[in-house]
Amino acid sequence: MVAIGSRSARVAAVDPGPTTPPPAAPNRRHVVVVGGGVAGLAAAHVLRRDGGPGLRVTVLEGSHHLGGKLRVSDLAGVPVDEGAESLLLRRPEAAALAADAGLALEPAATTSARLWSRGEMRPLPAGTVMGIPADLRQLAGTGLLTTREMARIPLDSWLPRTRVRDDVSVGRYVGARLGRAVLDRLVEPLLGGVYAGRADQLSLAATLPQLMPYVRKERSLLAAVRASREADRPAGPPAPGPPPAVFGAPRGGVGRLAEALAGRLRAAGVELRTGATVRELHRTPTGWRLVVGSTRDAEEVLADAVLLALPAAPAARLLRAEVPAAASELTQVRSASMAVVALAFPSAAFAERPAASGFLVPPVDGRNVKAVTFSSTKWGWYADAAPGTVVVRASLGRVGEEAVLQREDAELVDLTLADLTDALGVTDPPLDARVTRWGGGLPQYAVGHLDRVARVRAAVARQPGLAVCGATYDGVGVAACIATADRAAHEVLRQWDGD
Repeated sequence: MVAIGSRSARVAAVDPGPTTPPPAAPNRRHVVVVGGGVAGLAAAHVLRRDGGPGLRVTVLEGSHHLGGKLRVSDLAGVPVDEGAESLLLRRPEAAALAADAGLALEPAATTSARLWSRGEMRPLPAGTVMGIPADLRQLAGTGLLTTREMARIPLDSWLPRTRVRDDVSVGRYVGARLGRAVLDRLVEPLLGGVYAGRADQLSLAATLPQLMPYVRKERSLLAAVRASREADRPAGPPAPGPPPAVFGAPRGGVGRLAEALAGRLRAAGVELRTGATVRELHRTPTGWRLVVGSTRDAEEVLADAVLLALPAAPAARLLRAEVPAAASELTQVRSASMAVVALAFPSAAFAERPAASGFLVPPVDGRNVKAVTFSSTKWGWYADAAPGTVVVRASLGRVGEEAVLQREDAELVDLTLADLTDALGVTDPPLDARVTRWGGGLPQYAVGHLDRVARVRAAVARQPGLAVCGATYDGVGVAACIATADRAAHEVLRQWDGD
């Protein structure tokens, strides 16, 4: 399939199916979006909104559901996200798209996360950038590092300056400046939670772009982190009232965003087709020809422009014939697989109902879970939907841990329960459990990733009526994916300006 492979052990969310597009007017331009994840749906929305009444838009999705990793299904009678479950509100893209889809976002009730490190729950220190500390006094109070490990950090201010001209791995740079313990106990858990990757392999420039200008300017990493945080502070006195929310979601889960957006697109005349695998992409004298479906029942679809909203591997396969330079670059992008184990417990299973939003786990501790979210605590609507139930979501799987994910669903549930018992003392079995696997779901931003993305975009831009978007390029979060979709859609539309 051209879309990221995924499956749920309990619920297969089936899309209601395509609608019949309006009859094509003479000389009406046609844009085909390949991929019906959040980036593809967002791109179709921008094309429909900004392309004018003469633009026909079709979305072709290889799987049997729309939304990609935005999907919600019931667990013990409560709607629970199978993939992404929160939207970053510090960026405008996700909130704006939700508003366009007719959805209101509710802020997270709490974002106070913990670290389960060395067998104890410890507070995640405030004032960090992806775990890199700015305030050593706050870090010292958490007990995350030993006295010897804490004593190593201030050497950063005395070490010769590390010049980062191009790019370097997060692990190499942070470990050299602050010591391996900071990397293992603080940075790795946060990077693993976002990218399911390893700090020694991930690009500093791509995963911490907000820090790079200060890394190049300041003598020490501690100074760079402080400067970066200071630059993020709003100018002037703080506004009255509580601080702005960092995360939000529609009531009932982030998966509702994909459902609502698909409904709006259908109502606007966009053709949404599921089970439509695109196998080939070819240039024609006037546009593009797509081969859709199986070899026995192939269909040709003609388009004036094509927008690929796909992961790196399927995008590379489609680009190989016409844009081999971009295809070659995309084949170098690795991906990590992961699984989300969702569990619904009776409140009595916990001595105290969890008060934090969840916890992260350093990989150095050798646990199976890498992150746990207490969804019932994080999102207020659970109190109304299931007041006596505690919903917990655990993610498993990092690069290099593929063997864990090869286990059966029941085994993954047992592994998760074992870690939850050790971490929280859970006493009762779950009321319900669900395992959702995301095969190749997270692209890995290796050293040099930004240069690779620039080369891909340059090669694609040389082909009129072609653009790319998705998590491969500028960030794996929902807001970042939406931003790439907006960029790609407008790149296509700009080619027709003035016609």
